[in-house]
Amino acid sequence: MKTKIQELFKKMYGDGASFFASPGRVNLIGEHTDYNLGFVLPGAIDKAIYVGVKPNDGQKCRIHSVDYDQSIEMDLHGEKPAQQWARYIYGVVQEMEKRGALIRPFDMTFGGDVPLGAGLSSSAALESAVGFALNTVYNLGFSREQLAKIGQMTEHNYVGVRCGIMDQFASLFGDHGKVIRLDCRSLEYKLEPFDPTGCKVVLFDTQVKHSLASSEYNVRRAQCEAGVAVILKHVGGIESLRDVTLEMLNTYKNEMDDVVYRRCSFVINENQRVLDACDALEKGDYATFGEKMNGSHDGLSKWYEVSCEELDFLADLGHRNSGVLGARMMGGGFGGCTINLVRDAAYADYLAEVTDKFTHRFGKAPRIIEVNISQGAHQIR
Repeated sequence: MKTKIQELFKKMYGDGASFFASPGRVNLIGEHTDYNLGFVLPGAIDKAIYVGVKPNDGQKCRIHSVDYDQSIEMDLHGEKPAQQWARYIYGVVQEMEKRGALIRPFDMTFGGDVPLGAGLSSSAALESAVGFALNTVYNLGFSREQLAKIGQMTEHNYVGVRCGIMDQFASLFGDHGKVIRLDCRSLEYKLEPFDPTGCKVVLFDTQVKHSLASSEYNVRRAQCEAGVAVILKHVGGIESLRDVTLEMLNTYKNEMDDVVYRRCSFVINENQRVLDACDALEKGDYATFGEKMNGSHDGLSKWYEVSCEELDFLADLGHRNSGVLGARMMGGGFGGCTINLVRDAAYADYLAEVTDKFTHRFGKAPRIIEVNISQGAHQIR
């Protein structure tokens, strides 16, 4: 894809372009904690969006999407483009200019090998790639953290998705052999070692997305806020579930709906699982890390109730197999992927087992996506 972007740019717009890449991401553990201002543990992967860019002398940008095989001309100060993919680029420019940048029209080609629809954040990869590219080419001086916020606000203001900042942060700050312990409240982060020698990370994509996903996401947010409101009646300084301990929650349990209690309990426990998982990584203890992944899935399925039959089926196969250190659903839920940490010696047989049993049960094989933890946004030289 990288070579294709370079060759296509030269063919369409001539020489002189600069080229950049920004990756998709996986989240190893820490689900539904981001909007509760807790902890997450994402990592950049070896699948990315690639961008070629060069300022032009015209009045409009000329942009070609390889994935959609579409070309457009875009006025940076005109109306929002009709094409959804172009709104990410338009939005990044608008958010940069809100912060004082001056961006002249440019030519751009882009495309990627981040699997679409698998929850690997191809949109954040695009925002990060475009932001990093324009920041470099126009020498704008934005930090990576500022670029992450620009990507997040692009989603909010030009795409209509009220996302957290984890995806953009992972795409910009990722590194080979490291995952990112991110505090979603302060944005403080620490690169944790992730080098599970003798194991592979693999995703099994159910290729389903149940209709509950978007509506139930908002319900979960409201339930968490309801739990915080109860605690706040008794304890000052509580802004989110990040500030609530299990002891506090249990003290005032009788004042909240049982479902609200279960949602809040999951989030508090999930935050602790992230911290425990990081401790395990620092000790090189991938068996314990895998146990925390398993615990995360159980909580998401039984306490937060955002899993589905397909995800539970895949996770259960992993939990029953001694060659699998950890298996859990990844993302918002009600479809999408499981993420699995599998020993090399068991890998081929396990993939065959999963493919056979899932196909027998659901009539369609899962999509298998092998990933490696890799580098964040960078210029291709």
